Amino acid sequence: MAVFTIYTSYYLLFQDSPNAELINRKLRHVIKFGATFLVYLVGTYHLGKLKDQWMDLLWHTVHISGLCLLVGIGGFDWLFGMVSMPTKYFAASLQEFLISPVLYVGMGILNAKVL
Repeated sequence: MAVFTIYTSYYLLFQDSPNAELINRKLRHVIKFGATFLVYLVGTYHLGKLKDQWMDLLWHTVHISGLCLLVGIGGFDWLFGMVSMPTKYFAASLQEFLISPVLYVGMGILNAKVL
């Protein structure tokens, strides 16, 4: 429920807000990274209570890999200027996947039905 709340709040208050473009580009990077990292922390907390190690390992692998890619793209953007549009779309898609509850819910369904 917490991941869904963060995801919904992020989109309602920031991403889909008409005023989002008025925010400094670097501050937008920080907000996006903060939302993604917060979802990672919440998921880590809740998955840490479970006994299924594969879910915890998958969560960490996907999120840490994704966060490293996002930090690399964002760092390049901060240091050297604007990144290309395809790279920007890739980063936005990756960030969307990391903050959406799809991974968390999907792992829960897989664990309950298959394993």
